[in-house]
Amino acid sequence: MATEPGKRKRRGGAGGLWSLGAAVIAAIVLLPIASVVWIAFSPSDNIWPHLLSSTLPRYLRNTVILMLSVGVLSGMVGAGAAWIITHYRFPLSQWLEWLLLLPLAIPAYVGAYALVDLLEYAGPVQTALRGLMGWQSARDYWFPEIRSLGAAVIVLSAALYPYVYLLARAAFREQSGASEEVAMSLGASAWRRFVRVGLPLARPAIAAGMAIVMMETVNDFGTVDYFAVQTLTTGIFSVWLQSSNAGGAAQIACVVLVLVIVLVTLEKSSRRRIRFFNLSRTHRPVARVQLRGATAFIATLACLAPFVMGFVLPAGVILRHALANAERWADPALVGALANTLTVGGAAAVLTVMAGVFMVYGVRLSGRGLPRTLLPLTTIGYAAPGAVLGVGILIPLAALDHRIADMVEAVSGIDIGLVLTGSATALVLAYSVRFFAIAQGAADAAMGRVSPSLPMAARSLGRTQGQVLGQVYYPLIRGSIGSALLLVFVDCVKELPATLLLRPFNFNTLATRVHDQASLENLGDAAPAAILVIGVGLAAVGLLARANR
Repeated sequence: MATEPGKRKRRGGAGGLWSLGAAVIAAIVLLPIASVVWIAFSPSDNIWPHLLSSTLPRYLRNTVILMLSVGVLSGMVGAGAAWIITHYRFPLSQWLEWLLLLPLAIPAYVGAYALVDLLEYAGPVQTALRGLMGWQSARDYWFPEIRSLGAAVIVLSAALYPYVYLLARAAFREQSGASEEVAMSLGASAWRRFVRVGLPLARPAIAAGMAIVMMETVNDFGTVDYFAVQTLTTGIFSVWLQSSNAGGAAQIACVVLVLVIVLVTLEKSSRRRIRFFNLSRTHRPVARVQLRGATAFIATLACLAPFVMGFVLPAGVILRHALANAERWADPALVGALANTLTVGGAAAVLTVMAGVFMVYGVRLSGRGLPRTLLPLTTIGYAAPGAVLGVGILIPLAALDHRIADMVEAVSGIDIGLVLTGSATALVLAYSVRFFAIAQGAADAAMGRVSPSLPMAARSLGRTQGQVLGQVYYPLIRGSIGSALLLVFVDCVKELPATLLLRPFNFNTLATRVHDQASLENLGDAAPAAILVIGVGLAAVGLLARANR
């Protein structure tokens, strides 16, 4: 009996160590955001008045217009396609249900390069028009400007609408068929049933999807840079890299953070205010109506158009260049970029998932309120754009790097150089912070499905808390952990803004190689790397489709 308090103390001490580790991980994830705010409010050279009177209003106006336009267009396309797919049967409907997800595999910047290559003056479309109509030069006809804000809206919407489609489709499927039947018995047309019944019930899901789309729009750099649209994200690059003013870049990054926080707050508020409950004891799904004739053709065309624009067009253009330049696949620079991508993305995925599992487990062991409060806050990294995290990571990490190098040189006389920022360490850290929410969410959901009696039984048999995690939890959650590893890795492969800011000299990933070569109008060299990025994205979409069957 005398040993029992000691056992409880040892167990409590171990639990305390797990909780402390979880708090440390949360602090590391939140540190870049805090760093951005600190640098913004204590700059060495305050150019805020100059920004406010010159470029910032233009950056902010373009960002808001782009964000709202892409959000609305993606909402219309995603929600409309989801309604048609869940309520009607028509030619190709079973295939289109999953094909509409494929644009998620195409980074928006790849879509931008493909669209310009297809529609520019020397591209196949305008060349064919001149040959067909006998025009000699651009003065003989009018053609829309390709590199413009409107084109950026179309490209981003085509790449991002699946976020809305996926959530709206799930929401429409969960609705009861009884509501649809009541509306039909009252003489409501298909349009009125969509507007008065389906849309209000699915509004929280659609709002969540649009919020994700708008946050991804704010994060985008490759598309807007290629189309010469000046946004807050391009402003961060301009002020930091061209003007060498970290404080000004941090101040613009804070404006981006405010926009993101507003979006997250509005989305959560929308979900809180609007809640619907299924009052029926037996839930009957909506019966899909068979369409025929012209109506079926229109439905097929409506669902086929976003798939063609978001996937077929960019993938087709890039594949054509990749096949026409087959010798570029053996380029040592491409092989190096692939190796760097696999190394950095793989390391970030493993580190992120391990940290996510550790933190979730530590919070579950802790009965304290602080760790449970920090857990949801760590998801802010996923909402924060990569350029913002780049500012928040590189500046303090560079200061630490210089201090470590000076200390080592003072003690040993050896100049070790910049170990952290001179390597891919900063890049791995940025990826881990940016995509920590994926790993944390997967681990939390998976552990929540494990019966509490299982770890309690293991503890009663003398297993330590580490053994419980390895021998009880891991076998039950390894499927979710594997999915999280893949999703984090895919997002690391596609991430561009943070990679451009934090990569060491002469260090290229697949994403930066695509951006660098396409910026030089050399799509032939960019195509192989783009195909590899698309291939990795298709693996993630396949996993997502399998999980949503």
